[in-house]
Amino acid sequence: MTLDATPDLTCTDLTKRFGDVRAVDNVSFTVPAGSFFSILGPSGCGKTTIMRMIAGFLEPTSGDISIKGRSVLNVPPNKRPVNMVFQHLALFPMMNIAENIGYGLRRRGMGKSEITTKVGDALERIGLPDIGTRKVDELSGGQKQRVAIARCMVLEPDVLLLDEPLGALDLKLREHMKVELKALQAAFDTTFVYITHDQSEALVMSDQIAVMNQGVFEQVGTARDLYYRPDTAFVAGFVGEANRWRGAITRIQSGEIEMQTPEGLTLRGTMTGTAPAIGQQADMFLRPEAINLAADTDGLGGAQNVLSGVVTSLLFNGAASRIIVREAQTGADIEVTLPQSGAFASLSKGDGVHLGWQAAQANCFAAGEA
Repeated sequence: MTLDATPDLTCTDLTKRFGDVRAVDNVSFTVPAGSFFSILGPSGCGKTTIMRMIAGFLEPTSGDISIKGRSVLNVPPNKRPVNMVFQHLALFPMMNIAENIGYGLRRRGMGKSEITTKVGDALERIGLPDIGTRKVDELSGGQKQRVAIARCMVLEPDVLLLDEPLGALDLKLREHMKVELKALQAAFDTTFVYITHDQSEALVMSDQIAVMNQGVFEQVGTARDLYYRPDTAFVAGFVGEANRWRGAITRIQSGEIEMQTPEGLTLRGTMTGTAPAIGQQADMFLRPEAINLAADTDGLGGAQNVLSGVVTSLLFNGAASRIIVREAQTGADIEVTLPQSGAFASLSKGDGVHLGWQAAQANCFAAGEA
C-alpha cells in the first residue's frame, strides 16, 4: 500500500443543506493515498450525500473538496479523477465482459490494442483472466462485483467511491466479498472510499472508519479505536454489540466512576467525554466478550463488578457463542460471548452463574450524549 504525504482526498468544512435540513454539517476529513476509508452510519445520516458531492453529482452548500491537493469544486463528474461503484452494478448485458471493462476507455478514444492490453491487465488483477468473452448473465454475483470494480479501475482514478456495493448480495457471498474487496484495493493500490450501514463490512476492510450520525462525524479512527475506545455514546452503541446500563454517578476517582441504577445495582466503569458530576446520569456500555462468567465469585479473579443471574438462552454461533443471563436483581438480560470450547460447553439453560468485569472494560458517557 502506497501512503504519500499528500492525501488523495481532503474534505474541508463540507456542508450540504436541503432547505432547512443540514444533511451534512461542517464535516472535515482527509484520506491518505492508497488507503481504504469507510463512512459508516445508519440510513439517512448523510453518508451518501457526502459521496455524491465527492463524485460531483451534488455541489456542496459550502466547504471544499480536494483530490491530490487540487479543489474539484465546479468540476463536472466526468472530469473528476474519481469513479464510482454503485449497489446496482449496471453492467451492460449486451456486451461481453471485456467490452464492459473497456467501455470507458473506448469513450476516451483509446486505441484498440491498448484497450486490449489494459482490459487483460485488469482481468488478471481481479483474478478472472479467462472470462473476457463471457456474458454478464454467465457470472456469479461475486464475479460481477469484481468486473464492476475492474471497469472503474481500468480508467485509473485517483479515488474509487463504493456506494454500499455488497448490499444486494446474499450473506455468504457478502462475507466472502469483504475479503475480496480488501485484496482488490491492495492489488490496484488505489484509494477506496466506501460507504455502508453494515458495521462488520467497515470493521473488516478499513484502514480508517468515520462513524456518521445526523450529518456529522462522531469519530474517525481504526476499527480497534472505535470498538474499544469509542469517543461518544453513539459510537459505543452503534459499533458492535454492547450491554447498556443507565444510573446516577455516586463516586468519581481518577477517571473511574461508580454509578447506581434505578434498581439499585452499583457498577463501576471508565468515564469518557464530558466531565461528570456527582448525581449526574451516565450510560455504561460493556462488550459481551469483556464479561467473565463463573459458577461462583471465586472464579471471577477479583472483578470490580460482580452480578449474578440465571442462564436463559445458549445461542450457538460457531467458535464464539452467546449466552443470555437474566440478572437476579433487575430481571434484565445480559449478553455474554464465550469461546465454544470453554465454559460454554458445560453450561445448561437454568444454571445459576456469576458475571464479572473490571471498571476499565466498561465505557461510560454522560446521559444524553447518545
